[in-house]
Amino acid sequence: MINEKDTRLSKAFITVSFIALFLGATAGLLQTLVRGGVIELPAGIGYYQLLTAHGVLLALIFTTYFIMGFLYAGISKTLGTLYEVPLKTGWLGFWMMTFGTGLATVFILLNKATVLYTFYAPLQASPWFYIALVHVIVGSWMCAFSMWRQYYIWKQITKKKLSPLFSFMAVMTMAMWFIATLGVAAAVIFQFIPWSFGWVEKIDILISRTLFWYFGHPLVYFWLLPAYMCWYVVIPKIIGGKIFSDALARLSFVLFLLFSIPVGFHHQLLEPGISHSWKFFQVVLTFMVIIPSLMTAFSMFAVFETTGRRKGAKGLLGWLKVLPWSDVRFFAPMVGMLIFIPAGAGGIINASHQLNQVVHNTLWVTGHFHLTVASSVTLTFFGISYWLIPYLSGRTLTKKMHKLGIIQTVMWAVGMFLMSGAMHLVGLFGAPRRTAYTTYSDHPQAAEWIPYQAVMAVGGTILFLAILLVLYIAYYLAFRAPKGETEFPIGEVEAAAVQTPIILENWKLWVGISAMLILIAYTLPFWHMIEHAPPGSQGYKFW
Repeated sequence: MINEKDTRLSKAFITVSFIALFLGATAGLLQTLVRGGVIELPAGIGYYQLLTAHGVLLALIFTTYFIMGFLYAGISKTLGTLYEVPLKTGWLGFWMMTFGTGLATVFILLNKATVLYTFYAPLQASPWFYIALVHVIVGSWMCAFSMWRQYYIWKQITKKKLSPLFSFMAVMTMAMWFIATLGVAAAVIFQFIPWSFGWVEKIDILISRTLFWYFGHPLVYFWLLPAYMCWYVVIPKIIGGKIFSDALARLSFVLFLLFSIPVGFHHQLLEPGISHSWKFFQVVLTFMVIIPSLMTAFSMFAVFETTGRRKGAKGLLGWLKVLPWSDVRFFAPMVGMLIFIPAGAGGIINASHQLNQVVHNTLWVTGHFHLTVASSVTLTFFGISYWLIPYLSGRTLTKKMHKLGIIQTVMWAVGMFLMSGAMHLVGLFGAPRRTAYTTYSDHPQAAEWIPYQAVMAVGGTILFLAILLVLYIAYYLAFRAPKGETEFPIGEVEAAAVQTPIILENWKLWVGISAMLILIAYTLPFWHMIEHAPPGSQGYKFW
């Protein structure tokens, strides 16, 4: 059982994550109903205000807090009870993040930060919104330092060259997060805060967006890597199998560190001021990220098949029948894995020079990231929560909650099929993203989009009902389920697996190569932006 002090820290993060989930989902429901032409918002509430709340609370707050709670629980399980300094630093990070989250939410609700979660300049929020973001980022750094310190102490005491796989992955995830957030922290501190206070009159839009997307794409992998940790380490234990290869799992995380950060230009393919050669270079690095994703897919299906064969499965796909489909701990992440197949294919389209021009700034893009973070990642997080919450609360996952969890997963998949599918289709027909309901003066082409937007509203409503169900399950597992011990499932490695090379845990090497790739990808184009800087822009508020 996890130490009580460690339990409180993980519980605190998980609790805030589910509060953010409810608030962000409520904003999302209203948003889809408005976009579908079903309702009109009352005076004083703006569509883009809801859109900002939805993006910030779900994409940034729900995910980050859940990840922190999950990683702390796993590190405590695999490296032992948190020592005094890591524990205190973790709490410092939690309170800094929570103060920033509360402050940002207040200013969004006051309609003084309606800039969407990308907070693109020249849209200008209250300076206190940007100060709130600084607290969230620096607080997350405190959590990273806390986990790294625990890892370092464990290494010093045990003298072991290889750490437990879960802890290695946690440290790698936080290393990527720290390196990536340096960009957005620089933009907020040195550009947005002085500009919003009026200390400087104008802001360089291209530099601000470049710094954001230096962070914005690795953010996707900050969401995904904890899901991959569940797939690699937890799922084999749940299904009664073993981890296919410790070495392959570690190598995939190393490759994510190397290739997920210096790729931000593929989000800026249609922006002027960046040469095509540098955009092409970062697109190539973007496609390199496909390799560790394919490694993960190969590893997981190898686990599924070898486990099925051990249980007596015959034939080409007989192993599928013996997987524990009635176990929500497996079912929810598995549905997330399957959804990641079309989600990953959509990502390849988004990152391609020519195809990006077809879907850029359309609802296709919105549909894409609702398949990735809002489906593959979120369903995996839900699957984790079904055993993590009773593990932390000293309770058990009952058969009734298994069934409700499976119903919730099916509801989520159906709702997302309708909403994201409609987004993809109507995006191909030219429907723009980031817009409220409009007929564009009864234009015939806009009229063709309306039925798809109605389907989006139906799907969004089903998703909201699924969130209400998962919130009930979380409450029950935390406070009402029978008391008992729930396992934190950590898989063992196949006995015949190749021995893990020590070099995979050479942090100086991999962080150094990552820094080198970042410098190669960004130094010259960034210098060019400074050398040929446009006159800049003053701030605008259109709400």
